[in-house]
Amino acid sequence: MTPTPRRNNEAARTYSLKQLAELVGGELIGDPGITITGVAGIKEAKKGDITFLSQTRYLSFLGTTQASAVITSKNVTSDQKPIIRTANPSEAFSKLIAVFIPSRPPRKPGIHPSAFVAPSAIIGKNVYIGPHAVVEDGVSIADNAVIEANSVIGADCVIGESSLIYSNVTIRERVEIGKRVIIHSGAVIGSDGFGYETENGLHQKISHVGTVLIEDDVEIGSNTCIDRGRFDKTWIKRGTKIDNLVQIAHNVIIGENCLIIAQVGISGSVELGDQVVLAGQCGVVGHIKLGNKVMVGARAGVSKAWPDGTILLGEPARPWSETKRIVVLTARLPELFKDLAEIKKKLSIE
Repeated sequence: MTPTPRRNNEAARTYSLKQLAELVGGELIGDPGITITGVAGIKEAKKGDITFLSQTRYLSFLGTTQASAVITSKNVTSDQKPIIRTANPSEAFSKLIAVFIPSRPPRKPGIHPSAFVAPSAIIGKNVYIGPHAVVEDGVSIADNAVIEANSVIGADCVIGESSLIYSNVTIRERVEIGKRVIIHSGAVIGSDGFGYETENGLHQKISHVGTVLIEDDVEIGSNTCIDRGRFDKTWIKRGTKIDNLVQIAHNVIIGENCLIIAQVGISGSVELGDQVVLAGQCGVVGHIKLGNKVMVGARAGVSKAWPDGTILLGEPARPWSETKRIVVLTARLPELFKDLAEIKKKLSIE
């Protein structure tokens, strides 16, 4: 039996542990008749909830959680709680979240009466355009796209099939958005790059007449800003995920399936390879290239190019092994200064 998601105003449903194990394709160890009424984190779970545990360092929670059952990996054994063993506990738990806490119902296609859609815009099938949204001249919106309230799609933009533009997003002129792209509220795509020429102490604005290309399956977080290229394009390639409050400057190229975490700043003309990870609050100086699978730790400052597979940390960013040694030695500085003072005293050195 497959559980049916609960919708608004619908009575809460309950499922047996056996049903949920079948749903996620897991191995059940424990009473199959236990009733499950909800999902929760392992610390917050109460009786009737199911939770998950994916990392062995949290195994101690099996003895303390109040959850009625736990989804675990295949190598876990427990006589403390009923468990469902799966190849990927996090993925399995996500399936159950969709059962107990269903996502919002899909938008019914149509254009809200308060929205403005230019006569020259091309609107595909099953498109939703919400209240007070603005779609300017020459825009093309493909089938099944959703444009939420108050968002602005500038002239000559392209919005790909099944893309979701949340409320209060600004997409400036001539930007191209691929298929299945998600852009969260407050994001600005295609703003002018930060470029000025200084003459006689005055900052004269440099025109940025390029564009932004967002490829398929990219997700862009709230209040992230992606500047347009000066002449060519700022380019975000397929499958990359960008967190909230990220700044991506003009002419940046970000490779496929990268992860850009919150408050990262990427300066102009940087090129990132595929599967690069930039952790929170790190910064990358302009006009450098990071190779494939480079990982940059939180708050690191990257000031030069690095090859494939490098793991960086610190300011300036250095390979992790080098930074680790520096951190260890830095922690010993008080002790070393004390030793030095004693040596100077013994040698009568002022």
